[in-house]
Amino acid sequence: MTDDEDLILTEALGAVGAVGGGSGGRFGAKFAARRLKKDVHEVELTVGGVSPAEAAGRTADLLLRMGTPVRTAAAQPPEGVRVVRALVGGGFGNMNPVLVTVTLTPTPTGTGPEATEVRVRGAAKEGLIKQRAGEKTARQVATLLTQHLCPPGG
Repeated sequence: MTDDEDLILTEALGAVGAVGGGSGGRFGAKFAARRLKKDVHEVELTVGGVSPAEAAGRTADLLLRMGTPVRTAAAQPPEGVRVVRALVGGGFGNMNPVLVTVTLTPTPTGTGPEATEVRVRGAAKEGLIKQRAGEKTARQVATLLTQHLCPPGG
């Protein structure tokens, strides 16, 4: 378990390389991945009527349908903040692994209704052909979360 995006993406690309080229494919893909730049994009939104705990459960369900959950190893986030991560396919043919990190934070409510701030971060390695997989996946997940987290009738 790690929280290092570069390491997670390198290992994921190594797994893709191993499918096509055995252990040599894994080594070559990991070697190349370490030298690639990342395409990182963040989308922020606020969802009303949903607590961070409830939103985290719904987010985990959505990301589980889209990809593979990733556990984090770092220190616990601040109280009330939830973090959900998954590796999702992006780019051409969904063959480029994209690490999606969704951070859910309670908003100060005062006397108003409960709301949750949502930050969706997509990170992917970019080769010579820029696919913007991190950006496109972050936007796609943010759109799906907006639909998935909105309370019925709201």
